[in-house]
This record gives sequence, C-alpha cells and structure tokens, in this order.
Amino acid sequence: MTSTHFWGVLILTLGLALCVPAEAQTSFGPIGGVGTGTIVGVIVGVAAGVVVIAIVAIHYSKKRTITGCVRPAQNGMTVNDEKDKLVYALSGDTAGVKPGQRMTLQGKKIKPKAGNPLAWDVRKIRTDYGVCQP
Repeated sequence: MTSTHFWGVLILTLGLALCVPAEAQTSFGPIGGVGTGTIVGVIVGVAAGVVVIAIVAIHYSKKRTITGCVRPAQNGMTVNDEKDKLVYALSGDTAGVKPGQRMTLQGKKIKPKAGNPLAWDVRKIRTDYGVCQP
C-alpha cells in the first residue's frame, strides 16, 4: 500500500467519523447520559483506529523474499532473482547459503551506493530447492 493510499483511507475514515448527523430531541433522552451520536462517533472512531493499525501491521510484517540461483562471486556470493531478473550481491547471515543451489532467502533489498552493486541482506533461508538447473 502506497503512502497516498494510506492518507486517502485515513482522511476518508476521519471524515466519516466526524460526519455525525443532527438528531431531533426526544422525550426519551440520551442513553445513560450520552447521546446516540456520541456513541456512533466513538464506534466509528474505534473502527477507524483498528483499520489503520491493521493496514500498518500488514504493510510492515510482509515477508520480503528473493528466489533464485546462488552463484559464487569475487567478493562472496550473488543470487539471480527469478522475478525481476536482477543480480544481487548477498550480505548478512549467509552461513547456510550454498553456491550452486536454488534458494528462497528472506531479508531486504539494499539500494546501491556509489558504484556498489544491488545487494540483498539475508536474514533467513526460507527454502533450499537443491541444485540449480542449467
């Protein structure tokens, strides 16, 4: 979810929470000393809070993975990503990563800086599929 979508949902939710219709006074009076408009507002506000927390939690808990063939390189190892067809230099926890194996690695992409290649910071090996196919 992009930042634009997040702010759009937030504005829409707050707009709906603050749009409480006017009510005619009745002889029954408010429930427990609190008007029904206030109760509706609180319910909508709580629902909006739950939605925002759920969106943020899902966005940040997403498992980022890369799948491809691991190859030996001059300064370590690289992986050819099957999705975007780019080559990433591996860093981080590469203890169980084996050259010549097709693997799914969990971690995050490291953006290149000053002539460095794309890199992948390995946090965990998710799956080892065995020897790479030619």
